[in-house]
This record gives sequence, structure tokens and C-alpha cells, in this order.
Amino acid sequence: MKLDDLLGEYAELEAQLADPAVHADQSQARKLGKRFSELTPIVTAQRELEQVEQDAEAALELAEEDPAFAEEAKELRRRGDELTERLRQMLIPRDPNDDKDVIMEVKAGEGGEESALFAGDLVRMYLRYAERQGWKTEVIGATHSDLGGYKDITIAFKMKGQMEPGRGVWTQLKYEGGVHRVQRVPVTESQGRIHTSAAGVLVVPEAEEVEIEVHENDLRIDVYRSSGPGGQSVNTTDSAVRITHLPTGIVVSCQNEKSQLQNKEQAMRILRARLLAEAQAQADAEAQAERKSQVRTVDRSERVRTYNFPENRISDHRVGFKAYNLDQVLDGDLSAVIQALIDADTAERMQSAGE
Repeated sequence: MKLDDLLGEYAELEAQLADPAVHADQSQARKLGKRFSELTPIVTAQRELEQVEQDAEAALELAEEDPAFAEEAKELRRRGDELTERLRQMLIPRDPNDDKDVIMEVKAGEGGEESALFAGDLVRMYLRYAERQGWKTEVIGATHSDLGGYKDITIAFKMKGQMEPGRGVWTQLKYEGGVHRVQRVPVTESQGRIHTSAAGVLVVPEAEEVEIEVHENDLRIDVYRSSGPGGQSVNTTDSAVRITHLPTGIVVSCQNEKSQLQNKEQAMRILRARLLAEAQAQADAEAQAERKSQVRTVDRSERVRTYNFPENRISDHRVGFKAYNLDQVLDGDLSAVIQALIDADTAERMQSAGE
């Protein structure tokens, strides 16, 4: 959308929100208020740019009589260039899910017990990163391995309190999906040889019920007894729930809660998130959104990152990021690698917007 159109939309929203009648419908008022908040930084930057340009012109005129104003005009021009670039970035079409929270699934892959232990390392990394960001986390379901790792685990990441528009959890964790590879000497290795194993990470934006309508007739719900490590039963009642969405074949299981109803509610959260992600992927395909970015088009079956313990190295293969602070990254210091992915995606979006 062009800047003039956004400025017009902002003025219209300002008038609507000033009308007391609009606030009779709280849902509509919140929707308008959210959009108004999204546009406010753009309008503020545009107004500041206009003022800076006017001040720069005035300083140039005054410089004809007093050379001291020439330096001020130069500084104002520099500030104008910065604001122009900032506006350009603000006008990049943004990801519609950037305000959303996230559901993440981590699954052990190749490598047996070592893979499950690595999945546990990834989980701790993400939980510590979430703690640094001030997010809330909730384990929805988990299957532990015999040595303390995870065969699979599902976690919800949520923003606390008010957030800046477009700065939800999804903005930072959406790049984590894919196959993560580890190179190290497993605890089960007696010869000290380095092994390679992998774990898969799936990240989807959490969907609200109003976004995804799920019909009961489209579901097959099976109940069974919860099981722990080694397959032993940990519950004497059929509280675990498996939901199959018949139209898509998506299967979701949950057994961590004590009651069948609670497990069903958690499984439905995961199902709605997966259905939203699938619907958006299908919409992108139908619209033939040709995104060339290494970040956004990477095949989830391919490795996205390698964690090399002997060299204390982390490498993200999509953007060529490499650093030798793996110990710090696993302790939750993910900011640098995530920023590299954000920068690559932003550069691609800016290039696409300019074409």
C-alpha cells in the first residue's frame, strides 16, 4: 500500500475512534484501535520527515547570509535520509502473523537416544531465550526419553502484557522451523567418536478459535491410557486423547493433563495452529507468492542449523551465519543468529517491494 493511502486510512481511523458510537461495539473498537496503533509509527515518521525537510530548506536559505547554517543544513539532510530509509522499511509488506504467539514442537530425529538428548538441549535453549525476552511458556505435551531427553515436546510461547505492533513472539521464532543438526561425542559413546544426529523443530502461529473453525464431524477422537518412558502406563484411566482431522489427515495427541477434557482442549489448540499454518501455506501457493529469500523458502526437510560441540560453533546454513559461542547460544543467547535471519528476510522484502 502506498504512503498516501496509509495516511488517508490513518485520518479516517482517527475520526472513527473519536466517535463515541464506535465504542459501543468493543470488538470493532479494538480492531480499529489495533490498526490505528500499527499506522501511528508510520505517520509519526512521515510528519517528522516533512518537518526536517522544511527545516533543511530554511537552513540552506539562511546559509547564504550566514555560513554557520550550512553545517546545520547538512545535519538535517542526514537526518532526513535516515527517516526516509526508516519509512521505506516501515512500508515493507509485513508478515500478517507477526502479532501472534507461537506453538513449537520439537521432535527427536535420527540418532536414537542422542537425538532425544539434543532435543532436550534445544528445548532448554528456547526456554532460556524466552525467559530473557520476558515471555510466558507453557508445556502442552511431552514424551520423555529414558535418559532424560525428549522424544517429542510441544510448548506454547506467549507475549506478556502490551506489545509493540508487529513484535509478537512469531517475529523471532518463525525462523526456527526445520532440521537442527548436532555434532558431538554422545554420552552413550565409549570410544570418544563424534556422532551426528538431528532433531526437528516445527513452529506455527497460535490460532484463535475465531480464525479457524473446526467442525466436530471432521474429527475422529480416540482416547487411551497415558504412557511414560519405556511405554509403561502412568494412568489407570483413558485420559490421553488423539484427534484426527479427517479432511487433512492431521493427527494430534496429548496426554500430559490429568483429565480427558483438559487433554482434548490442549490437542485442539495444537490442531487449530496447524490448520492455520496449512491454510496460509495453501493461500501462498495459490497466490504464487514467489519469495526467493533463503530464510522463508527453505525446505523444512533440509537442515537449517548445525551445532558443533568440538569447535563450540553454531552455523545457520540459510544465511551463512557462523559464530563460536555455542555454549552461550545453548544458554539462551540466540539474539545474534535470530537477528541475522531477520535482517536477511527484511532485505529480501525490501528488494521485492522495490521490484
